[in-house]
Amino acid sequence: MKTLLLTGFEPFLHFKKNPTMEIVKELDGQVINGWKIEGRILQVDFAISGDQIIQYYEDVKPDAVMSLGLAGGRTHITPERIAINCNEGEKDNNGYTPAGEKIAEEGPDGLFSKLPIRSMVDHLHDNGLPASISNSAGTYLCNHVMYRMLWHLQQEGRDIPSGFIHIPASHDMATASRRLPSWSEQDLKTAIRLCIEKL
Repeated sequence: MKTLLLTGFEPFLHFKKNPTMEIVKELDGQVINGWKIEGRILQVDFAISGDQIIQYYEDVKPDAVMSLGLAGGRTHITPERIAINCNEGEKDNNGYTPAGEKIAEEGPDGLFSKLPIRSMVDHLHDNGLPASISNSAGTYLCNHVMYRMLWHLQQEGRDIPSGFIHIPASHDMATASRRLPSWSEQDLKTAIRLCIEKL
């Protein structure tokens, strides 16, 4: 059976929870369309998260890697097209604020997702869920771990599905912010299951 390394993040910034953590915990150990799910949680820390996902990859030795992140404010499920070689943004959970440094000094400016992002979006549409390809994973931790994983695989010469998907906030998160669009937790979990089906 093929193995999928599925990662999510702990809560960060002003968000009291992170629905990616709940999704990963629930799907851990399940089998979806022939994929055994190995769920892992990443810290919101520029000094740790990239090394964490690579260590998880080395431990699990998966056939695919799918990372999830919260994009509070987005209305769609958004598979990311590209990760860029740049750390920038607000402080992480340990207080570090990146200032535009490279993620990998010898790495390329950008690395494209190895996930079937178009098929995933089409599959979500076919099941009545809003989805679109995103052309910017930002420059925060989501972009960081996407880039680190893709760069590691390129250096290893392994061509396996790997990439990142951003999800909207959950309804309970929106209760703290009237301007935050949200999805039900069940719809968020269903959406990720549908994405896994297209690997």
